[in-house]
Amino acid sequence: MKKICLLVVAFGFTAIVFSQDKPAYVLYNKDGKKVKYGEMINSSAAADIVLFGEFHNNPIAHWLQLELTRDLKEKRELVLGAEMFEADNQQALDNYLQGKISAKGLDSSARLWRNYTTDYAPLVNFAKLHNIVFAATNVPRRYASMVAKSGFEALDSLPDKEKAWIAPLPIVYDAELPGYKKMLETMKGHGGPNLPKAQAIKDATMAHFILQYFKQGSLFIHYNGAFHSENYDGIVWYLRRQRPELKLITITTVSQKDISKLLDENKNKADYIICVDEDMTTTY
Repeated sequence: MKKICLLVVAFGFTAIVFSQDKPAYVLYNKDGKKVKYGEMINSSAAADIVLFGEFHNNPIAHWLQLELTRDLKEKRELVLGAEMFEADNQQALDNYLQGKISAKGLDSSARLWRNYTTDYAPLVNFAKLHNIVFAATNVPRRYASMVAKSGFEALDSLPDKEKAWIAPLPIVYDAELPGYKKMLETMKGHGGPNLPKAQAIKDATMAHFILQYFKQGSLFIHYNGAFHSENYDGIVWYLRRQRPELKLITITTVSQKDISKLLDENKNKADYIICVDEDMTTTY
């Protein structure tokens, strides 16, 4: 009888353990309250621009980008854009979306990120399938490198054709923005004061092309690294300077050992915070 009781207790404990959820992520609002995915979709559908901040190698963020895009397509006319494509590659991207070149042709004519096939091709192919405009919003990296070495002044001598791939000069810059100050603190002086300026030229250019491709009445979804839009900084600051009347929704990605409660340091980073288990496998 004692053995039977022990077996029943053991079976009951096992059933409880295996019946518990082990989620890969939990979704929070900026205050650290758990929210449903549907709430994020409804809020995003009522916006003008959604900035989706990702960890570039996080599969949960990439999966949710595609799911969110699919679901918002059911509610709104979309325009898409991404940090992962530089402005001077817009023609190559357009040629692929219009069926003028193959995926191999895009690979040979544009500077694609190494994780393009697994992480960004699904978004581009969704746009192609549904005839959605997809904007290459980032500054060509060679210009960011010029700024990192010599400051914004290095851009003044560029030909007009090349300046068209950058936010209008001169670049408005606030060195006191928290994100740029944090970058200097993290680097402990390495790279000098021009390092955050290289970040700013990216933020300013992405904001510039988001607004250039934004259509009134449509919803623009932009995919970018979390650092470019978290804490309502970076791209958000530039967008609000130029179009303060537009409604923005920000989404960001964080990782924690315990995802059952959002850490204070991760609160207020965005309107919606995707908290991913830090043991999650990466795409590279």
